[in-house]
Amino acid sequence: MSVSQSAVHLINHLGRDYLRQALEHDVHTGLTSTPKWLPPKWFYDATGSELFSQITRLPEYYPTRRELAILREHAGDIAVRSRADTLVELGSGTSEKTVLLLDALTAAGTLHTYTPVDVDAITLADAARRLASRYAGLTVHAVCADFEQHLTLLPRTGRRMVAFLGGTIGNLDPAAREMFLKELRTTLRRGDTFLLGADLIKDTDRLIAAYDDAAGVTAAFNRNVLHVINRELDADFEPDAFEHVALYDAEHNWIEMRLRATRDMHVRVGDLGLHVSFEAGEEVRTEISAKFRPDDLRRELVAAGFEVNHRYIDSTGDFSLFLASA
Repeated sequence: MSVSQSAVHLINHLGRDYLRQALEHDVHTGLTSTPKWLPPKWFYDATGSELFSQITRLPEYYPTRRELAILREHAGDIAVRSRADTLVELGSGTSEKTVLLLDALTAAGTLHTYTPVDVDAITLADAARRLASRYAGLTVHAVCADFEQHLTLLPRTGRRMVAFLGGTIGNLDPAAREMFLKELRTTLRRGDTFLLGADLIKDTDRLIAAYDDAAGVTAAFNRNVLHVINRELDADFEPDAFEHVALYDAEHNWIEMRLRATRDMHVRVGDLGLHVSFEAGEEVRTEISAKFRPDDLRRELVAAGFEVNHRYIDSTGDFSLFLASA
């Protein structure tokens, strides 16, 4: 079908320099902390996004396949239970998995509006146009925003289902997760629902393998954050001088990805006027990915003010979707 210009609307809540200022803040704060850290959001330039796409197809990396399996089997039930006419997707990216939900809401006869939310305006606009072309009569209100900062700015029209897929909830530490869930709950009205994807606790060897694949794709993805800092902030990291590390923290039930210096180094971050020293063996944490017991995550949702309506688990018990209501 052809799509009129009015079918797609783009709202940008990020100022021209927002991402630059956020990168500067995160790099300065993280590299001057003890121990050092960098947030995972800076993996995702064009190279990082392509590497992550490759990761999702690796034999060791099960989460994407398991979540897709749940959606293929249960999207229809999710649509009927939610009765949503508006799908809001946080961290939508290319919106590939979204099609299963949009198809189900279309089949249920309720779909009216899709609201993808992402920090990448270009990817957001491309996905918005593609999906508007696919679904007759669909209005797409694309929102360029940081879901950790701008939840209160999201459109509140319609009967909404807010989807937060991919296990991204696991990238938030417990305090940040609690804040996110409570803030999201305050933005929802009676009748709105929340669809949350979460990876489940399982055999430690399988968890580690998913983040340290034999082909080294995840290692390249991890080091890509240093390439981003080099390019954007005039730094002189030697990414190949850092070893990729993935380990499981059983106390916190999360995978940690780290970059370990293989020798003593001094790094200059020119745009920040920052000089950072690394000792051989020193590590920078680049990501946590929490894994959950279903009952524990249910309690977190209830504590934030949600009512859990239904839980979907794939046939292997690896991954889960929670459908909760306001």
